[in-house]
Amino acid sequence: MNMENQRKPIPPFTLETALQKVQAAEDAWNTRDPEKVCMAYTVDTEWRNRTEFINGREEVKEFLKRKWAKELDYKLKKELWGFRENRMAVRFEYEWHDDSGNWFRSYGNELWEFDENGYMQKRFASINDLPIKEAERKLR
Repeated sequence: MNMENQRKPIPPFTLETALQKVQAAEDAWNTRDPEKVCMAYTVDTEWRNRTEFINGREEVKEFLKRKWAKELDYKLKKELWGFRENRMAVRFEYEWHDDSGNWFRSYGNELWEFDENGYMQKRFASINDLPIKEAERKLR
């Protein structure tokens, strides 16, 4: 890949560039646009999301379409937990409701690994859901 195909910032990360990468991911996911979000991942990206194993950018796109069809009014907040070279640990929480109006806050941790051009090649997420009342929402 040439520099035009880089997804900056690229590794190795500093505190500043790691924070930028996490904020960019939060901003992208909050668009709820599978076409846009999937472009941050390598063509052959590997994911584990809860109990689902996802391989490749096209599977990511289809996963995100299903996710945001179910998780309505999704709002996400991410926080950098740690980083080293081309890897990061991220804590997150997001809120959403289903089509019956039941609200949830989902908590989790992600482990990320990036290629030399700044695309995420591995994403492993552990997530738990907490039923909440709409009045208990923190993220808007």
